[in-house]
Amino acid sequence: MPRSDTPTSLFVYGTLRPGDVRWPLLERFVADIGVDDTADGSVFDTGLDYPAAVFGGHGSIVGRTYALRPDLIDEALDLLDDVESAVDGLYRRVRITTGGGVDAWAYAYGDGLVLTPIPSGDWFDRPVRRSVD
Repeated sequence: MPRSDTPTSLFVYGTLRPGDVRWPLLERFVADIGVDDTADGSVFDTGLDYPAAVFGGHGSIVGRTYALRPDLIDEALDLLDDVESAVDGLYRRVRITTGGGVDAWAYAYGDGLVLTPIPSGDWFDRPVRRSVD
């Protein structure tokens, strides 16, 4: 069981959202259907088919917040910590307060990648990159 002073929810903004490639990793750990939510910060296209978020400051990141199953929260966070820290950019788990007022975990960008801002703040609403032949 998680400690009572730590978040039991997760804010997701990219590939962990339903409809994207990492949703199946998270799906079994969620306790509810989630709610559309936002977080202060900016979201970027890494050019590697996944986004990067920098929390805080100006701007708004569009995502979804899920309550995590209390009996599986530690397993969920251990798995996601491993998955997120293994990709280019070395993401790390951070504690945020969402626009909806939820104390939640989220995965923040580390460094080392060239980032392109996504003006809408929504990974699902990013401009399409076209290759030049």
